[in-house]
Order: sequence, then structure tokens, then C-alpha cells
Amino acid sequence: MADLLSADQLNVFDYKQSQKYERPSLFKMMNALGVNNKSPDRFIESIPFSLNDTTAGSESELQAAVCGDAQHVDLPITIFESNYFKNIIKKAQTGDSSQKAVDALRDHLNSNPDNIWENSWVRVPINKLSLYARQIMNCDLLLDKKHPEGKSRTDISQFKFIKNGVEFIKIPISYIFKLALADAVGKSNIPDMIKVIAEQIMDHFISDNTSPETYSFHPVHLNKNDNFGESLAGETLIRFLLCQLLIRYANKEFNLEASGQKAMFYFSPHPPLRQKKLNSLISDSFYRYLFMSPCLSGWDRGEEKHKYMGLCHRTLSISQLNAISKLKEAGIITRNLVVLPSTSNISLANNGTHISLGSKHLTGLLKDPASGINANQEKYFGDLVIKVVEHFLPLFAGTYSAAPYRLNFSDFHPEHVLGFLPHELDFTHLRMIWRRWKKKADISMFGNPVTPFGPQWLDRMLSRVFRLKGDYIIDYRLIDYFVSVLSTWQSPALNGKMDSEYFLKEDLSAMGVFDSEMPLYLLYRLRSFDKMGFSGFEGRYYSLFESVRKDMGEAANLQMLITALAYKYIFTGRVAHAHIPNDPTIESERRQIFFGTAIGIPTFYVKNGTRNRFLTKILRNTENTRSSNRYAGYIRVRNDMYRQALIKIIRKDAADLIEMMDLKETIDSLERRITQPSKYSSAGRLTKQILDDLNVSNPLKATGDKFNNAAEKYYRGSLKKQHINEAFDFLIKYVSKLDDWPTWREGYYNNALLFLLDGKNAVKFLESQKEAIINEDLSKEMAEKVIWLTLLTIHMNKKNYEKKMKTYEHT
Repeated sequence: MADLLSADQLNVFDYKQSQKYERPSLFKMMNALGVNNKSPDRFIESIPFSLNDTTAGSESELQAAVCGDAQHVDLPITIFESNYFKNIIKKAQTGDSSQKAVDALRDHLNSNPDNIWENSWVRVPINKLSLYARQIMNCDLLLDKKHPEGKSRTDISQFKFIKNGVEFIKIPISYIFKLALADAVGKSNIPDMIKVIAEQIMDHFISDNTSPETYSFHPVHLNKNDNFGESLAGETLIRFLLCQLLIRYANKEFNLEASGQKAMFYFSPHPPLRQKKLNSLISDSFYRYLFMSPCLSGWDRGEEKHKYMGLCHRTLSISQLNAISKLKEAGIITRNLVVLPSTSNISLANNGTHISLGSKHLTGLLKDPASGINANQEKYFGDLVIKVVEHFLPLFAGTYSAAPYRLNFSDFHPEHVLGFLPHELDFTHLRMIWRRWKKKADISMFGNPVTPFGPQWLDRMLSRVFRLKGDYIIDYRLIDYFVSVLSTWQSPALNGKMDSEYFLKEDLSAMGVFDSEMPLYLLYRLRSFDKMGFSGFEGRYYSLFESVRKDMGEAANLQMLITALAYKYIFTGRVAHAHIPNDPTIESERRQIFFGTAIGIPTFYVKNGTRNRFLTKILRNTENTRSSNRYAGYIRVRNDMYRQALIKIIRKDAADLIEMMDLKETIDSLERRITQPSKYSSAGRLTKQILDDLNVSNPLKATGDKFNNAAEKYYRGSLKKQHINEAFDFLIKYVSKLDDWPTWREGYYNNALLFLLDGKNAVKFLESQKEAIINEDLSKEMAEKVIWLTLLTIHMNKKNYEKKMKTYEHT
């Protein structure tokens, strides 16, 4: 999630001072880290992100929805009662605009057979809140929470209203989590420990631009004893389960379910289909009013953050429109008839997961002024690590996470399906991807691919007569959303200099691509110590995990391994910045492979004699390459062979790391996912379940509307239950440790457990509630108890992590 940056974080600096650049010394960096070259074992143990050096955390973006009739749910009520709706009715009556716009919006709101309203807010009677929950709410409605005696937000009227003499609070589901938690621990008789634990994690319930978001309640230490990435998956699932319990509690205690507005949430990667349709029927300003997060939780000055969310939406909306001119310049749009994208871009309503890894060793050095290691070295070597890691990212797309999607023939306008790719690739690679994508898709007439002409009646007729079905994409979220900016010739992003991001954002802002106030979008992003309090990297390319335990756990393992391997390459002198030049052509050359993988394009092209020497090394290990017949001076490379070459290189170059960290099964599993994707990859498993629900054997045998609607139903139905089931298994594991003899003898949680369970076995209590938890049928009283018990396990795991970190610092 993009954070609002302060002036310090924007790297405001003296331009003349920035010219006094001295390249950081590799020897000095290795010496400070204590990298030991005397033996291979000692060397591999001393590099960052090696055995026992890695900590991890994650951010989870969630899809929220409210189930209920239009007359009971906030979203349709707000639209029908708005001045916007009244004004367009009046304009139609006076003849200033078409009645069709009014009818289309009214029909959309009145025709919702599933009664699912994604990203709607809910209306809670304030008298249903405990005193403590009301205190939390009033604090969050302040203009500045650091000044409790100060004024309320200027937009407070958006949240509070009176109906039939009852005062209500109108809030997004992202805030329901925090309010329900405050209410559940606000009882006067519960142990103080439980309330304190709840207060410590409340600000971890935040929001992305539209969707609810949570981030790790505590970091986890990736080590052998906890199966490395599985511990991160466990922490993520416990957060997910706690949110489910809080929603269940809120539906009962806040009278949501009884009043016809049942709140829910689940993992779903794409902007909701109905929200997309609604976006096309209203103005961009009204869309922001309805869907931009008010930022009630997580920020001291929430109203300022809310305005920043609006800035992000306006920026990406303009950026998408500006991409059309690039498509014309690239020769992809060859006629003047185009389907203009909406002035309101909805891609920020996508949902993904970010996995951040930290190095204890690097963090320790950056904490210590006497170490001689500072932000300059962190940026210089961090940028080089990112450039190396980007070559391996095709191993992740569709393999560990995915976002299956169907495009109809009528969707295949380049200005629509190419998303933000014109800003992410240079024209050469953009043209190559578009030509190959058209060849892959089912859009050919008489052997030649055609794109829609524009008029819907004509495109529907062509699709029906010539049986043009469109395409199926493995991870459309990575195409539809702006995931990585492309450097400019004057301002490379990853040249290792402290000022590189500042200059690039200035360039992109001038070009109408980006805004200088926004943090730079990259697939793999440096998490700098000065801003984050730790030194590491954030993987921002994860969409939807079919199995959080298996897919996310193994993905974190591979991310850690490849990051450690990048440092190994650097410290052995096998990779330097000069080996991977910083110009946008080279950047685009390696990223085209990642985007092609997400689309499912089987081949890509690399310039013969490319200046990227690291990519050359990979291609030497890639089978079945040949000179291109179409593109003179280019090599044709099969995507599957490239990814198998990456596995081969990892097995060889990281053999010592794999053995030391016992990651052989992770690599074996990766190979199965790559060579047998329909059976083992996340994309294959997600797609199979969607097809089974549709009772068809191939995505192209269902229309785009049917496939994508079935996907949404699967995500909020059986997949959500599967994720709850996985989370429950971790809760049982942690509760058994919480209630075992060693913990009991320690005595820390005894009083709280006695209060909760009255001496009963905690595991047996949970197992008796398993079916109700998974089926979301838990009573309010039982939900309350399981919430309290879950909070104790969170505290126990956090305490164990802090104990490990203290031991590390001591040694």
C-alpha cells in the first residue's frame, strides 16, 4: 500500500551536493558484514538473508462486501439519496442529457440478483457500541489524533447521521475490524492483558485506496524449525481468521445482519465486476466519494491521508488516458477510432499481498553509526539486488499466486487490455507483446487476428458469427494495475544513487505518468532502514494464493533464497551494476518476460548481443532458443524454457544455500509447478475450481461474464472457507502451545486462560467450535471468546519473536 510521504521521505536534497557522488566500496560492505572468505561454509553463512538472518512480514489487501437488499445497504441508499443522482435526473428531464444515463444507473442498482455490494459501507447505531468502542471512534474522528483536545475532521458529517431519532455512524468495513475489536475487549470484567494486546494491534487494521488492509501484527523469524515461509503464512492466516471473527461479532453485536446489511470479506484479486460497471456509469469525483477510504485507522491525520488516496486515483486515471498517446506513437493504435477508458480508473480496487523480508545483520549495521554502513551503501547494493531478482520474477507469476481472468473479443481493444503496460515497457517490447498476445488469443478471422471495431452491436455480431472467444489470462491483475514504473533515459530508478527516485518521479510527473508525492511503484522494492526501521525488500507481485499455507509459504522461501543468491553474486564479484545497465531498454527487456508470463504468452525476444550480461548468462542455460525470423537481430526464447533455465541456475549457483537452509523441497515443488502448471501451479488450481463450478473443461468454453462471475462466487464462497480452514489449523497449533505445560509453568497467560475457559482444555474448546467458525455460524458469545483466545496466541508469538531478537542482539 502506498504511504503518504513526508518531506524528509521525499528525499529533498541539495542538487549540488547530490553531484558529489562516491561509489560505495564492496570491500567495506563485506568487511562490515563480517563476510568470511576463508571457507565456503563460513562465507555462505555470513551473507544477508542467509540462514537465520531473515525476518518477514506481509500486507494483505482484502475484498469487502455487504450482502442485503438495495433498500437496506448503504451503497445503493447513498447513490439514490445523493445530489449527484438527483441532478442527473433533473438534467435528463430538462433535456440537457440523455435519459439513458439515468436508466442505466437505476437499472444497475435495482438489478443485483446476488445482493452483493462490494466495498459498500455499513450503518451502525451508535448505541450498539460499548463505551470503549465509542471512545476509540471519537478519537479516530479527530483532525489530528496527537491532539485529543483538538477539532474533529472537517468531513465528519459524512460519517454521522440521525434516522428516526437514532444516531448512526456510517463506516467502511476496513474500520469495522478495529471498532469490533475495541467493542469485544471493552467489557469491564475481562483481564487487562487482553485489552492491552488488542490496543497494540488496532492500528494494524488499515485500508488501501479502497479495500481493507491488514499488516503483520509482528514480524516472524524465517528459520528451519518453523519451516521458514510457513511461519509467515501462519501469521497471515491468523490475521485473516481474527478479521473473520471480528466481522462475525460485528454482524451480531452491531445489528448488521438483523438490519439487512451482512458484512463479509475474502481474498479476491480483481476490482469487482459490478463496481467496474458502476464506475462506467458515474463521474470520477462521485466514484471517489463512494469508494475512497476515509483512512479512519492507522494514521494520525486521516483526513490528509484520505486526500492523498484521491490524489492516487486522479493520477492513475490521468496516467491511463495518457497511455493512449503512447499506443499511437508505438503504432499499436493505427486508427483514430478508439474506445476511451473511463476518466475514473478502477485498478486501485485490486487486491494483492506484499511480502517484506528484512535482514537482521543489515539492520544491525544501519542502527550502529560506528559500523560505517549507511543509507548510501544500502541503496547502492539494494538496487543491484533488485535488478538481479527481477530476472527471476517470472518464476512467481501464476506459479504461487494468480488472478485468472477472461476477456471477451469485445474487450480486446489495446487501449483497454494493455492497461499500464505503455508506461512499464518500451515501445519495442510493447509491440512484441501485443503482436504475440493477439496471436495467442482467439480473435482471428481467416487466419488473421482482428481487434474490435468499437460499436458494441458490430463487435457482438462478429464474435458470434466468427466464434471469436477472446482470451484467458493467468494473472490479469499484474497487467491491469500499474505495478512497476519504467525508468527514463535521464533518470534511472536503480542506479544505486540516493537521489534516483526523486529525479525519476520528477520526470514521470512532467510526462503525466506518475505523481512525485507517490512512492515509486516497483515489482521488488527496497525497504530502507531510515523509513521502515529495518533493511530489506518488499515483493509486490503476489495476487491470490489458492493455499496460503502452501503457496505463500513456498513463495516466501523462494523470495528469501533468490535475495540471498543475489548477495552471493555481488560478494563473489559475479554481478556488478555495469553487468545490468540502467537504461530503460534493458529494464524493459527483462520485465517483458514477467509480464508475458502473467498473460500466458509462450515466447519473447531478446536482442542478440544484449548489453545485459546477467540475462546473457541465463540465456546460455536456456534450451530451444533460435534467431528470430520476424525480428532481425533478435533471439526467440520460449518462456517455459527460460523458467526451467532459472531453476537450473538456482540449483547450481545456490546449491550451498539450498542445502544449508534445507530448501530442496521448495525447489522440487517449484519445478513441478513450472512443468505441470495445470496440476500444481496456483493459477492451475484456481482455474480448475472455477471451471468445475461452471461444469466446463476450458476457460474459453465460458463467456467472460460467466467465467469472471463464477470466479468471484468461488472466492467469496468455497475458497474463503478453505482459507478459514487453513487458518483454524494454525490457531489449533498455537493454542496447543499456549495451553501446554511449559507455558502454564511460566504462568504468564494462566489468569486469562482461566477467565476464558474456566479450566477447560483450550484445544478441545476450539475443536468444538470448528464447524461454526468455518461456516461463519458462530454465536456472538463464542465469537467473543475465540477472539480473546486468538489475541493471546498473537501475543505469545510476538513475545517469542522478540525473545529471539534479543538473543540475536546479545550474541
